[in-house]
Amino acid sequence: MPAHRFTVEGCPHRYRPVDGVLYCCHNTRNMPDIVLLILVIRAIAIGQVLLVALVIFRSKAPRRVRIVTAVLLVCTCCYLVLQTPMFFLLQGPLRPLVPLGAQLVPLFLWIFAHLLFERTPDPRLMIAGGLLATACWATLNFGNRIDAIAFGSTFYVAATVQRLSQMALLLHAMQVAVAERGDDLIEARRRLRVGFVIAVAALSVMVILFEFFYGFDNMPQPALLVQALIILVVTFALGAALLQSNIELFADPAKPKAEPRFSPAEHVLNQKLEAAMASGVYREPGLTIGVLAGKLGVPEHRLRALINQRLGYRNFSAFLNEHRITEARTLLASHEHVALPILTIAMDLGYGSLAPFNRAFRDAQGQAPSEFRRAAILPE
Repeated sequence: MPAHRFTVEGCPHRYRPVDGVLYCCHNTRNMPDIVLLILVIRAIAIGQVLLVALVIFRSKAPRRVRIVTAVLLVCTCCYLVLQTPMFFLLQGPLRPLVPLGAQLVPLFLWIFAHLLFERTPDPRLMIAGGLLATACWATLNFGNRIDAIAFGSTFYVAATVQRLSQMALLLHAMQVAVAERGDDLIEARRRLRVGFVIAVAALSVMVILFEFFYGFDNMPQPALLVQALIILVVTFALGAALLQSNIELFADPAKPKAEPRFSPAEHVLNQKLEAAMASGVYREPGLTIGVLAGKLGVPEHRLRALINQRLGYRNFSAFLNEHRITEARTLLASHEHVALPILTIAMDLGYGSLAPFNRAFRDAQGQAPSEFRRAAILPE
């Protein structure tokens, strides 16, 4: 959008309008109370976000989780700064990076959702999302310098593509959060899945819809105030959830499991669980922790706590896969079962198709089932 020059008490600055009115941060006496309130709320939110980013970055979480979380929160600060006069005080080559950071929020929120809920983000989508966001940012910020006549239509197309791609990333992040909630054994993270969808992703979708209807620079002051208040509440709630549950949420899944210490009740339950596993209950297709708890005759929350807090598994599927892949290795290395198709082995072990079996086997063993069988059967 075009910038405007104006002077208040001899202080010239270039600003974009806020609700059609130009203000100078060096003289707040001429600002309406609602504008001052919006600035204060956003400043508090920025402080909260930066504090959470610093604490998580210095935590004992896995390195990639710390980096992605910190970058996401810094990009969130860029968005909060972008709609305030603070942005127009920035000068020099770093100033264009603020809108770029704001545009990257949905992408890093999408990556953050995958890491938080222990899903592997598709690197092709990450690269495509980064390139698309950068291309839209370059078009929206520098397109008028290249072709001022055609910039109007180019701006509209770039803004539409940007918002649609951001919406797609946010909706997929919401789907990631809720897709495997039943499989999650960490109670704090199960609650956060719902909060993530309602408080974070839904808020981001609302912001994008606001921009669709009003445009980034033309949102009315009441809408900006409501947006600022919601962002403040969300950043406070999310920060509290992440910091309170830091150990549980950001533990390294690859860390060796500690030797469990059972209470008498847990010891009895664990014996029941071991007997069920020995009988091959893990081969049942579509087995969930609720179904298994019913077979054992115990409340689901007790079984969930045992597998997570005592046996050290963060997801029920990881617990099942350990038993299934152990038997798969035995079958694949057996000379008696050398002619048994790998698909048959996968189906007999409870997998619905070959793809999830191959993925689980490769994650556990570091090689495909066919490669494992060849190495186990054929002499070197």
